Amino acid sequence: MKIKYTLIHEEKDTKARLGKIETNYGTYETPMFMPVGTAATVKTLSVEELKAIHAGIILSNTYHLWLRPGEDIIDQAGGLHKFMNWNGPILTDSGGYQVFSLAKPKDISEEGVKFKSHLNGDKLLLTPEKSITIQNKLDSDIAMSFDECIGWPATYEYVKQSVERTIRWAERGKKVHCNPRQSLFGIVQGGEYEDLRRHCVEELVKMNFDGYSIGGTSVGEDKPTMYKMVSYSTKYLPKDKVRYLMGVGDPIDIVENVIRGIDIFDCVSPTRLARHGHALTKYGKINIKNAKYKADFTHLSSECDCYTCQNYTKAYIRHLIVANETLGQRLLSIHNIRYLIHLTEELREAIKQDRLLAYREEFIRNYYGENYVQK
Repeated sequence: MKIKYTLIHEEKDTKARLGKIETNYGTYETPMFMPVGTAATVKTLSVEELKAIHAGIILSNTYHLWLRPGEDIIDQAGGLHKFMNWNGPILTDSGGYQVFSLAKPKDISEEGVKFKSHLNGDKLLLTPEKSITIQNKLDSDIAMSFDECIGWPATYEYVKQSVERTIRWAERGKKVHCNPRQSLFGIVQGGEYEDLRRHCVEELVKMNFDGYSIGGTSVGEDKPTMYKMVSYSTKYLPKDKVRYLMGVGDPIDIVENVIRGIDIFDCVSPTRLARHGHALTKYGKINIKNAKYKADFTHLSSECDCYTCQNYTKAYIRHLIVANETLGQRLLSIHNIRYLIHLTEELREAIKQDRLLAYREEFIRNYYGENYVQK
C-alpha cells in the first residue's frame, strides 16, 4: 500500500504538525526520528533492540546495498524486510548523497552521475532510472527520487541549473517506478534561495508524489541558514503529505525544524557519537571517556527508560569505551537512538498541548545551560 499521512493537529503558535503515517507495517505518529541502518543494519544493534527503543521507520542506503550484497540478492531473499528480519517500515534513500560525495562536478550530466566505487575503484554510473529500479527490488516501503545534493555555498546560477535537473530526474524516476507496495517521495532542492525552493516544490507537487523530502541541508551551512532553507520549503509544501528532512539529527535542529513543519528526520549521528564515546542526555552531550566518570556508578540518565540506563553505570560504560570493547558502543547506541526517539515523543506531546515554544525554551535551558545565546 502507499503510505497515507493524516494531519491531526497543527500547533497554534508555530508550523508544527502532529500527524500519523499509515504504512504497510502499521500506523506511526509524527514527528518521528528514524534510525539509520546503512547496510541493512543499524550499526551494532539487533532488530529486537530497535523495537525495544520504540523505533518506527528505519532508513537503509541504496548505494551501499547496490554495491553489496547487490539488489538481486536482496530481491531473491524476498526483499529488504525479510533479508534483515525487520517487520517494520523501511525508507531507502536514492544513493544520491553518497554518489555526489564521490563524484566531481564534471561527472554530473543529464544522464546521471559517474563516479568510482569506494570499495574497489570500479567506474560506475547511477541514473534516476537505475536508482529507482534498485529501490523497487529492495522493496522498501518508501523510496526516494534521485536528486542532485547541492553543496553550500553555491551560486544562484548553479543552484537554478541544478534544481531544473533534479526536477527532470524526479520525473524520469517516477516514470519507471513500478512497485505498487512502495511509496515514492520527491526531494526539494534550491539551496538558500526561496524562489528556487518554491519552484522546485511547485514542479514536484504537479507530479503528485506520495510525500516530500527536503534536501540540501546539513551540507556545511550554519544553523540559521538551515532553518531558512527548511522554512522556504515547508511554506509551499501541501499539508496532506508527509514532510521529511534528510540527514538532520542534532537535538536542537530537530526541535527547531519541527517548529517549522517537519514530520520525520533521520541521521547517523546517534551511532556515530556512540562510537566516539559520546552520550546525549537531557542536560547536554557528555564524553564518557572523561576521567570524572571513572568511578561514577550512576546511570547515563535518570530520565531515560532504555536498556542501557536501566542496567549499566557510567563507570562501566567508560571502561568499555576506553578498552575499545564493542559492547560500549552498543550500549551508547541504544541510549542515543532512544534519546532522539524520546525527544520526538516529547515534541508530539508539546504540540498536542499547544506549548511547543515553551518546550523549546525548557529544552535549551536544560541542554545548553542558562547562559546559552540562541543563534
